Amino acid sequence: MDVTDYKILSQIQKKADIPLVDLANLIGLSKTACWNRLRRLEEDGVIIGKFVQLNRFSLNLPIVVFLAITVRRHSKEWVKQFQFLIDQYPEIIEAHRLTGEGADYQLKIVCSSIESYDKLQQALIERIEFNSMSTRISLSELKNINTLPIAPEKTAI
Repeated sequence: MDVTDYKILSQIQKKADIPLVDLANLIGLSKTACWNRLRRLEEDGVIIGKFVQLNRFSLNLPIVVFLAITVRRHSKEWVKQFQFLIDQYPEIIEAHRLTGEGADYQLKIVCSSIESYDKLQQALIERIEFNSMSTRISLSELKNINTLPIAPEKTAI
């Protein structure tokens, strides 16, 4: 990948539905050259999809919960079953396997109410083997972006 590829990625992260002509003009490429680069980035697996970001409040999903889970077993089979289980719940929008103290897995869950979260948690309690669960409810979302820091010349401070 070169600087032009990074410029393309930076623009489409901000606005995935940007017209090709506008993207090409912003980058300084012909429409065909820009299209060829986009296709190559897709074929190489750099671009894995395009999506629309929805306002969760408009969809009556104001509650964000972080559920930390500590487990007894760490076998491949357990992880496979856990993956299958969490895939059954669209409210679970992120799941991470962690290192360090405190939890083995962290789930990010969106719900319409505390009661709906409680039902989800009770269902998980019935279906998985675990040592402990710890729930944290987000009071205020300070940052939520879906863009990656891809500019090659920038470094973290």
